[in-house]
Amino acid sequence: MEERDKIYFDNGSTSWPKAPNVAAAVARLLTEGAFNINRGNYEGAYEVESEVLETRDQMARLFHARDSRHVIFTPGITYSLNYFIKGFLKPGDHVLVSGMEHNAVMRPLKQMEALGVVWETVKTEADGTLYPESVEAAVRSNTRAVIMLHASNVCGTILPVREIGEICRRRHLFFAVDTAQSAGTIPVDMEECGIDFLAFTGHKGLLGPQGIGGFLISEELDECMEPYIAGGTGSQSDSLKMPETLPDKYESGTMNLPGIIGLHAAVSYIEETGIEQIHKRKMELTHYFLEQIEEFPDIRIAGKKGTEGRVAVVSLDFENMDNAMAAFELEQQYGIMTRVGLHCAPMAHQTMGTFPQGTVRFAFGMNNTKEEIDLCIRGIREITGKR
Repeated sequence: MEERDKIYFDNGSTSWPKAPNVAAAVARLLTEGAFNINRGNYEGAYEVESEVLETRDQMARLFHARDSRHVIFTPGITYSLNYFIKGFLKPGDHVLVSGMEHNAVMRPLKQMEALGVVWETVKTEADGTLYPESVEAAVRSNTRAVIMLHASNVCGTILPVREIGEICRRRHLFFAVDTAQSAGTIPVDMEECGIDFLAFTGHKGLLGPQGIGGFLISEELDECMEPYIAGGTGSQSDSLKMPETLPDKYESGTMNLPGIIGLHAAVSYIEETGIEQIHKRKMELTHYFLEQIEEFPDIRIAGKKGTEGRVAVVSLDFENMDNAMAAFELEQQYGIMTRVGLHCAPMAHQTMGTFPQGTVRFAFGMNNTKEEIDLCIRGIREITGKR
């Protein structure tokens, strides 16, 4: 099957195609002057540094942060979450998480558990719904933080981060939010939602290249957090101690400049297009897909049945067919690319009742079409024998 015949419904893993000009921006850097910032004292390096500063400003605008110096670049959201979990939590600390968390949160927490950190899952409904009062009821005297994703990577359910942030403010807890499935798709206001640590990745809804992500950090949290990685920053090189100024405190080593430049081009496109327009397009496709899936009584929609309170991520459980075989047949016969399994989120599948079989996940991007969904529905009808 030729590449043009492929249908990409795996935007929850990474977006494709990327935003216009991303590839050109990365190629321009690599061919015209991939100079290192904070090291090279010459015009070319200063030009690259200026573009990195512009990208920090973009991220601060996107998430409504007060100061772009509080935007920290990392290799990705998993690294960012590790920075918080291992740079802030101490033995004896109690942490609250939702029942939908990704292993990017749960595996570092499991490691910290061996050092005396205690974590607890807040009651979460089978469709991914979490009620803020359940968070407040779970707070203990030694609770230090709440860590939650903004939207589920398995079923798309959006968690009430604004209400949870208000609880964290009132109870003097730090609030860390994983925006892997929401950044670039639905608005996230760090100040309004009381978020102290906002982790983002550049290659999903932000439409940038893989290998670039980061976090935004509040002043209050920064004062309590140690840099998880230490090394050269190009600043204060006379000292063996890490700088305490931002962003240098958390940005050791040579940065992924091609990734940042690609992210700059991607976010420029998002700013021009508008997050609301992008979300509207994705949800139109999601509604169209869900509406037709309802005709299959042997296929269970894991999570919310409608489009209210979700992003464009849909998980299906083929109850009379092995999910892996369903995904294989869709790809082999119809060129439809999905993701099957537990999606690096076994706890979410346990919450939804789809463990251990997992689901077949369909995640739509704004470049998908209704014609592609029609072909997908036809394929599902044929492989399940519902012709």
